[in-house]
Amino acid sequence: MPAYITLRSRRFSAVPFPADALRMKSAFFKAQLVRDQCSSVHQHSHPHSIKILGDITLGGLFPVHSRGPAGVPCGEIKKEKGIHRMEAMLYALDQINSDPELLPNITLGARILDTCSRDTYALEQSLTFVQALIQKDTSDIRCSNGEQPIIRKPERVVGVIGASGSSVSIMVANVLRLFEIPQISYASTAPELSDNNRYDFFSRVVPPDSYQAQAMVDIVKALGWNYVSTLASEGNYGESGVDAFVQISREAGGLCIAQSIKIPREPKPGEFDKIIKRLMETPNARGVIIFAHEDDIKQVLEAARKSNLTGHFKFVGSDSWGAKSSPILDQEEVAEGAVTILPKRASIEGFDQYFTTRSLENNRRNIWFAEFWEDDFRCKLTRPGIKIDPEKKKCTGKERIGRDSHYEQEGKVQFVIDAVYAMAHALHNMHQDLCPGATGVCDKMDPVEGRLLLSYIHSVNFNGSAGTAVLFNENGDAPGRYDIFQYQMTNTTNPGYRVIGQWTNNLRLNVEDMQWTGGSRQMPDSVCSFPCRSGERKKMVKGVPCCWHCELCDGYQFQADEFNCEMCPFDMRPTLNRTACRPTPIIKLEWHSPWAMIPLFLAILGILATLFVIITFIRFNDTPIVRAAGRELSYVLLTGIFLIYLITFLMIAEPGTVVCAFRRLLLGLGMCITYSAMLTKTNRIYRIFEQGKKSVTPPKFISPTSQLMITFILISVQVVGVFIWFGVMPPHTIVDYEEQRPPNPDLAQGILKCDMSDLSLICCLSYSIVLMVTCTVYAVKSRGVPETFNEAKPIGFTMYTTCIVWLAFVPIFFGTAQSTEKMFIQTTTLTVSMSLSASVSLGMLYIPKVYVIILHPEQNVQKRKRSFKAVVQAATMSSRLSQKSINDKQNGETKIEPDRTQYNQI
Repeated sequence: MPAYITLRSRRFSAVPFPADALRMKSAFFKAQLVRDQCSSVHQHSHPHSIKILGDITLGGLFPVHSRGPAGVPCGEIKKEKGIHRMEAMLYALDQINSDPELLPNITLGARILDTCSRDTYALEQSLTFVQALIQKDTSDIRCSNGEQPIIRKPERVVGVIGASGSSVSIMVANVLRLFEIPQISYASTAPELSDNNRYDFFSRVVPPDSYQAQAMVDIVKALGWNYVSTLASEGNYGESGVDAFVQISREAGGLCIAQSIKIPREPKPGEFDKIIKRLMETPNARGVIIFAHEDDIKQVLEAARKSNLTGHFKFVGSDSWGAKSSPILDQEEVAEGAVTILPKRASIEGFDQYFTTRSLENNRRNIWFAEFWEDDFRCKLTRPGIKIDPEKKKCTGKERIGRDSHYEQEGKVQFVIDAVYAMAHALHNMHQDLCPGATGVCDKMDPVEGRLLLSYIHSVNFNGSAGTAVLFNENGDAPGRYDIFQYQMTNTTNPGYRVIGQWTNNLRLNVEDMQWTGGSRQMPDSVCSFPCRSGERKKMVKGVPCCWHCELCDGYQFQADEFNCEMCPFDMRPTLNRTACRPTPIIKLEWHSPWAMIPLFLAILGILATLFVIITFIRFNDTPIVRAAGRELSYVLLTGIFLIYLITFLMIAEPGTVVCAFRRLLLGLGMCITYSAMLTKTNRIYRIFEQGKKSVTPPKFISPTSQLMITFILISVQVVGVFIWFGVMPPHTIVDYEEQRPPNPDLAQGILKCDMSDLSLICCLSYSIVLMVTCTVYAVKSRGVPETFNEAKPIGFTMYTTCIVWLAFVPIFFGTAQSTEKMFIQTTTLTVSMSLSASVSLGMLYIPKVYVIILHPEQNVQKRKRSFKAVVQAATMSSRLSQKSINDKQNGETKIEPDRTQYNQI
């Protein structure tokens, strides 16, 4: 049953519209109706509405006029959005009433009101629809003559077509639902109206902005944009549309809102210039999503042109922009490239024929048609008592729409027709169920129950005026079907809107058909940050997921993914573009390297010299000089010198298990053999002369066999230590990536080497160094031995020189530990030091002997042999004479030296 003002308060608590206000409005209606009926001049009770008589009356709400200035409800007439749409309803009623298959024998009437594009004014007007449902007690009302007025019963409106703007529909829906009057809108798209709990009697034949917002998000992503601003006209339409866009973009991800700007209902002068300045605070956000009214769109474009920003902003407009020419009039250059969206529609040819034949004579039912006629033809009709402006021409009444004025069917005409037909089909189905076989409206449909009619509305499914299905979901929404347009000025026969795609639950966009400023095919950018180059990671800006800074993966890092750099494995280095890792090249000391050529040259000379000495000694093995030099130990010492030279080749050879094993063995062994032999010799000489000071008995272990035994025992310590090392850590090769790992990874190299660290190298040589130092100590102690006795002094000079060589080696070897050429420098330093040590020993101990053997063989003769006692006495006497000679020289005396050639060398 219909709801009356006397219904319980719970019916009114659902919406912000108090019952007291309705009672006050009811009283106002009573007074107005009484005044109308009591007046002697019976005028039309609704001078600002259209009344079409019928068996069933439908309400209609259309923005026939624009919003008026402050204090005035209505402004100028709106030709397309107002008159075109309103005439579409009249056209649909004519078609339905003449259709014998749809609502046969039932005539649809209408009560059509002007909303003046203002929600508060529309609310006041819409109360007309509920007058028949409001109980009026007029028993206490009398006319001025004292008679009881005759009050005409208002027509009952079973359903309402409209409104246009979402804010108007929301305001009206709050009232109509109280009285269970179904409402079908032809243009309101605010997502808020999909709330079936608050707006359960509201339906619409256009899709909600949530679908439109989804389509716009898909368009933005298809254009490759991820950073856009939004503009919304204050009110339900603009704000709800932007909110839906922001919500969907947030859920979809990958799209950020630079700024969300609201256009005030009553913008102040300069307001749009401020809006453009705010948009330019984020200049990279060139894409602007705009949910705004026509006037606001036009002023935004004008402000952009005034700021010399033509071509900078790329607009994506909602259906309020659509394919209309009025928002871009005189602003075509700024609007070029704008992508707009409009519910899929078709031009209704029948309406064109209908509307272009309307005239002042055949369209008197439209009370606003005369005003439209004046505006459309820019003329003035004559009215009694009103003077015509001489600057305006007089209307003749013979003008024709489309011939004498521009005509283009308004975009929502199709949806107005579909809305009227949806209501008619619902009434038709309801009539068939409730009044089977009845002619006209039966008792069960008088009155029409609003909630039952609503269920029939939600159940309709028919092909609309454009041939597409008209149906509603559970929320009363129509399915989303959109055409996508782009405003193009070049490469078209006529500059204007061009269809570039469609959206029906998914986007189909013909990017190749799109053009931008100046006819360019290059897709404009609207991104916060441009993609990082290869080898750069994104460092996100906090709170703005579409903005980032690009940071280079430096050092040995590579780009693991979009946001992270990771270190390459230790044996690898980044590629040139730092997107992956590549193996670090492995090098070794080559034979042709300058670092190897000098040590090799010295080693070859040393080996040749050593072989020459050995051959010479073997050839003159029984000569006195060779025998006096101690043949057995000399051959051992020369073997050690040969091995010292030989180690140079092992140090330069390509590392391998065998090479590394011989390096360990021979690196310390050559020096150990050499200095073991020298130590044995110096120790023998020292013991002999120390023993001679005490007694004439020779010391033990001075025979050649004993000397060899002592030498081999000393050598065995080194050999045993090396073999223990073999057991603990078998020799193997390693690749050292740390040694040549400079800051620039392109210069990084791995060095193939044996597993001998600097510490292990020193440990390997440490025993030889101990032997060398000990030998030097004995050489110092034996420095007083006459030079004609054995090799004490040559060995001493050899050891002094060797110590100097190795003292120079230590800072060079360890001072280059941080150098990128460490391996080459240390290898060269080590091999050269060892070759110099061997050369010193060879040169000081054996070259003089070879010189005598080869060039002065007359000196290589046997001397008279003496006993050990005579030798010691002669040596002691020689030592005393030397000391006395020194004292005499200090006293100015001269002493003849004895002939020392008479002593046999030990």
